[in-house]
Amino acid sequence: MGRNKVTVIGAGNVGATAAQRIAEAGLADVVLVDIVEGLPQGKGLDLAEAAPVVGHDAHILGTNDYADTAGSDIVVVTSGLARQPGMSRDDLLAKNAGIVRSVVQAAVAHSPDCILVIVTNPLDAMCHVAMEASGFPRERVIGMAGVLDSSRFRTFIAMELGVSVEDTHAFVLGGHGDTMVPLPRYSTVAGIPITELMPPERVQALVERTANGGAEIVAFLKAGSAYYAPAASTFEMVDAILRDRKRVLPCAVFLRGEYGVDGLFVGVPVVLGEGGMERIIEIRLTNDEAAAFQRSAGAVRELVDKLHA
Repeated sequence: MGRNKVTVIGAGNVGATAAQRIAEAGLADVVLVDIVEGLPQGKGLDLAEAAPVVGHDAHILGTNDYADTAGSDIVVVTSGLARQPGMSRDDLLAKNAGIVRSVVQAAVAHSPDCILVIVTNPLDAMCHVAMEASGFPRERVIGMAGVLDSSRFRTFIAMELGVSVEDTHAFVLGGHGDTMVPLPRYSTVAGIPITELMPPERVQALVERTANGGAEIVAFLKAGSAYYAPAASTFEMVDAILRDRKRVLPCAVFLRGEYGVDGLFVGVPVVLGEGGMERIIEIRLTNDEAAAFQRSAGAVRELVDKLHA
């Protein structure tokens, strides 16, 4: 029995850093694919040369050829254009849809049983493109957004209260973007809801900072966007699937009536294991939360309609 195999498409910052985390955890052999000649080969070789120091034996290959990806257990899609300052997620829509469609078709031709983890923005819409391009069931097309959004929310809660990030838990639903729906009453510090630990206006400030988390980093960096936390979040999902951990994580999945939404990818809590998305956990929302969730789903629907226009 060999090691698991993960293909990461897109050798930019998110892809290369995700590949590094997966390999250095000894979780899987990694194939890094990119359309640019030399880029994946160079980064793959650089990562391989770190292995003796870090102390792992995962094999890392950089390539432009999808034949090298054959038999992957998971294919992570990070390829696409990153957001520039002043650029909306929608501006990325048409360009990245074309990229995601072509790379998914190429990858699934060689790995028909893989699980797709989509990272490219605008995330929820790209999941639709990937599901159509692959023809896969919804269990095997999962978007990485909520893990990152929750991680940002947890970071801000820990900073605000001066507590360990390990004791913070955050609950974020909805689309990945300005309409995301953080749920403060389910967001806790050691089981205590944050609504008991800080005044409502501080909760609201953290909620807003979370929704703008990506834009805040783009504004600092000026060229490029966040990648350490997105790569770590991607790794957490890959780890949950390959090790069949049944982690409960917020992910973008194709809803069929859950939360009153049908036929759209929206972020909800799911159980991740070897089958991919094994179960959706449905919680009761207050009227305000449900309205916010429907607004978020509406924003996703607009993007998907634009795709099909």
